[in-house]
Amino acid sequence: MEIKQYLDICIQKKASDLHIIPGYYPAIRVNGTIYQLKTLMIIPEEESKRLILSILNDQQKEILFSNKQIDFAYQYNNYRFRCNAYFANSKLASAIRLLDNKILTIEQLNLPPIFHNFIHFNQGLILITGPTGEGKSTTLASLINEINLDQSKHIITIEDPIEYVYPPAKSLVSQRELYQDAPSWNIALKAALREDPDVVLVGEMRDYDSIQLVLTLAETGHLVFSSLHTGNTVEAINRIVDVFPSPQQAQIRKQLSSVLKVVIAQRLITNLTNTERIPALEILLNNSAVATIVRDGRFHMLNNVIATSEGEGMILFENYLLSLLKRNLISKETAVNSALRPKEFSKLMNP
Repeated sequence: MEIKQYLDICIQKKASDLHIIPGYYPAIRVNGTIYQLKTLMIIPEEESKRLILSILNDQQKEILFSNKQIDFAYQYNNYRFRCNAYFANSKLASAIRLLDNKILTIEQLNLPPIFHNFIHFNQGLILITGPTGEGKSTTLASLINEINLDQSKHIITIEDPIEYVYPPAKSLVSQRELYQDAPSWNIALKAALREDPDVVLVGEMRDYDSIQLVLTLAETGHLVFSSLHTGNTVEAINRIVDVFPSPQQAQIRKQLSSVLKVVIAQRLITNLTNTERIPALEILLNNSAVATIVRDGRFHMLNNVIATSEGEGMILFENYLLSLLKRNLISKETAVNSALRPKEFSKLMNP
């Protein structure tokens, strides 16, 4: 078989991911569950290598063999895939994610109406956090595209790789892919300051330098969207501060308290009919109380502020799960198993 035949299976089965791993059957992930395709052949080492290299250009192959892994995008028919090729046990393997062939709206993603408010900030930082594969990139793309469709802005995206391609609309959109359009995150972020952006999407805040540059962009009159890999909103703020050396942390807390607009923690959970995954969210909005807590480093107080500020649009993850349960969108078992704070959720279930 050729790689395109495996991609066709992924598309037909509405899978989120395809895995090519030597010594295993090809596998797809559907609604969060991995299925090995046992009607096909186990993939030998040389076949895995042939399949993966067939969708890489010479520059990408060079990066792969030098770094032992590479992220890249691949276009097939009208579908776009985000791919990661990597070595495991000295053998070449790949995880390939099927992206939606169009950018879905906030409503189509089952996100709450408050998300429409987030595109109207003139400057600051909007952060989406959560584990890999929980829809962060899709949510960010929806927000960016709403700006693109409704406002006359210059939007710069810095991605590794470019996942969603934005259509020509009211905004100008400059999409920059790492290694193809810029040699590093830091160079691309520094250059963005000189490229007259209104809005900047940074695919991921990865390290000290990129986090520092994102904060600078947000502080200098730009609206910045980015993502992190943490469990909840409070952990995201903690992660940003902890990246910096102790003597610098007080200044970073002050800077963050000023530029932060919204932190969203997102997970995708199986719906009641087990036919799709829907978002479960935690939303932290920056207000005077949050800004003071962040500036003073009293992060342990943030959960209480979120819990008592639902009238402003904030919500704890467990309260969001409870709302999904009450609307018969998820099962009790799914709600219990998905809770980030099981003890707190138990109290909500049994007041």
